[in-house]
Amino acid sequence: MSDVRHVLVLPDRDAAEEAALALGERFGTDEEPQLVRDALAGEDDAEDAQWLLVLRDERHRLDPAELDAFAGEWDGWREEP
Repeated sequence: MSDVRHVLVLPDRDAAEEAALALGERFGTDEEPQLVRDALAGEDDAEDAQWLLVLRDERHRLDPAELDAFAGEWDGWREEP
């Protein structure tokens, strides 16, 4: 099995936490996504950080277009690998 990951980029921590909770309900994922703070280049203020949701999808069950639309509900997007 290959290690497939999806990365959803979200504008702030609140959006990332809400999306992480909704992810399991929407897509039936068993595994909790990893939340990662991604500071923008040159930014020291935590308010200016984007947050990433990293999802493992070893069985290729998650549709990239659906994940992109899902992230868009929180003004985010799915990052292409």
